[in-house]
Amino acid sequence: MQIASFNDLVAQSIKKHWDMPSMSDYGDYTYQYKDVARVIEKMHILYEQCGIQKGDRIALCGRNSARWGAAFFSILTYGAVVVPILNEFHPNQIQDIINHSESRLLFVTDQIFATLDFEQMQTLHGCISFSDYTLLASRSDELTNARNNLNRLFGEKYPNNFRKQHIDYHIDEPDEMALINYTSGTTSNSKGVMIPYRAVWSNVDFAEAVLSPHIQAGDKILSMLPMAHEYGMAFEFIYEFIIGMHIHFLTKMPSPVILLKALADIKPAVLICVPLIIEKVVRKAVLPKIQDPKIKLLLNVPIIGDRIKKKICESMREAFGGKYYEVIIGGAALNQEIETLLKDVGFNYTVGYGATECAPIICYEDWKKFKKGSCGKAAKNMEVRIDSPDPQNVAGEILAKGPNVMLGYFKNPEATAATIDKDGWYHTGDLGVMDEEGNVFIKGRCKTMLLGANGQNIYPEEIEDKLSNVSLVNECLVIQKGEKLYGLVYPDMEAATKLNLGKSDLEAIMEQNRKELNLSLPHYCQLSGIRVVDEEFEKTPKKSIKRFKYTDYPV
Repeated sequence: MQIASFNDLVAQSIKKHWDMPSMSDYGDYTYQYKDVARVIEKMHILYEQCGIQKGDRIALCGRNSARWGAAFFSILTYGAVVVPILNEFHPNQIQDIINHSESRLLFVTDQIFATLDFEQMQTLHGCISFSDYTLLASRSDELTNARNNLNRLFGEKYPNNFRKQHIDYHIDEPDEMALINYTSGTTSNSKGVMIPYRAVWSNVDFAEAVLSPHIQAGDKILSMLPMAHEYGMAFEFIYEFIIGMHIHFLTKMPSPVILLKALADIKPAVLICVPLIIEKVVRKAVLPKIQDPKIKLLLNVPIIGDRIKKKICESMREAFGGKYYEVIIGGAALNQEIETLLKDVGFNYTVGYGATECAPIICYEDWKKFKKGSCGKAAKNMEVRIDSPDPQNVAGEILAKGPNVMLGYFKNPEATAATIDKDGWYHTGDLGVMDEEGNVFIKGRCKTMLLGANGQNIYPEEIEDKLSNVSLVNECLVIQKGEKLYGLVYPDMEAATKLNLGKSDLEAIMEQNRKELNLSLPHYCQLSGIRVVDEEFEKTPKKSIKRFKYTDYPV
């Protein structure tokens, strides 16, 4: 496999799309590709002046924005390593990551900086504001002087204006480290995933192969997933920049009202999202309509039923902007009832599968060939196999191999050795089966699989999928206490309030739900009780519940 320089792709895109819009903060300012090039060049001067070396780490912590994106490319094209940090992390966690990664600079929003203790981050030369790239703190005279005189230094270097021909970026090697991405897993605490340039390039190569026939330079995308997470970074930002698209960053929390207005305004050419977004739209806007007894009856009438389904599909398509090729869902499992509805009405969706450790793609299939319930087939450049004596019928761990696989965990050789075997296979920790066509079906996590009293394998995700569809359940989790299973439920409080239901009412309803649910479950999967929790479950950026936080929940 011939792996190109990723930074050369960045340079080519900037030159080719010089005068085109590149990145916008939705409803605010826009950078053209040439503006990004100028930011990159100025940051390179700053890095050089304050002694940043190739391979040094530079951290980014803030909401998605055009300035976040420009800073990201300035770091890679200089030859330094990006450390993206989720803005939702606790201040102590942010400081721990900066210290653990030994970052030299921190780009950060003013609001987050106000919560940090600069004195506790001794490896930093200084902190730079995302609002205007000014210094928020410095312990380096060279950094302070360089920032105060940056426009003069830039003018002296390019007295006759900065042009395309001046672009000269670091040429990366395939196994050179590009990023350290700290995970926020559902079953453990954060680890620093070392992502090489080959993995970043390979994800772009994959996206170009499957999406470029349907998308072109100048098309728009709405970026709403956190760019500090590989899913959003790879497929709402990096790929789009490389092919010359116009990226619109949703800088606010994607509430339904804000999100639907942005989608209507931008009309993205492809939509990347997590199941939570799709499920919310379907539950609020679609399910209530088709649960009317008359509509249910008509859905089963030939021709009329097809017309109703077509209208449902068209209304959903319009809600998501009306112009996209497909909706790519990833990051967590899609509810089976919702997926059945999407497939039944002909909605153009697909479900992919990945991991931070693969930057992130492992499996994918185009929506026209996608098999319901699966997460696609091995993506371009990747191999996937099931560690099972009978992969089609007996679930085994999903293993992946190829250029997408990480170098390992930063400063953690033990965890690396436990995750990547001597033959280069990445052990995902997920359990699944694979049909004869190569479609992968995820059953659950190795770490979450429970053992029944007689040795039966119990996949809590499968029980949760059914539990989430019963009355007044908003979020749920299944845990094991001894040989008994319990459901933890955060109710639909909006509906409960409208019905004037108190906690005792909700507990009674959940007990009835439990009895009805158990009728559809094997004996060894049945719930001994359902407990109502008072707050939403703590989640990862992918909106997956952090399971390890609730294993000892009192029942």
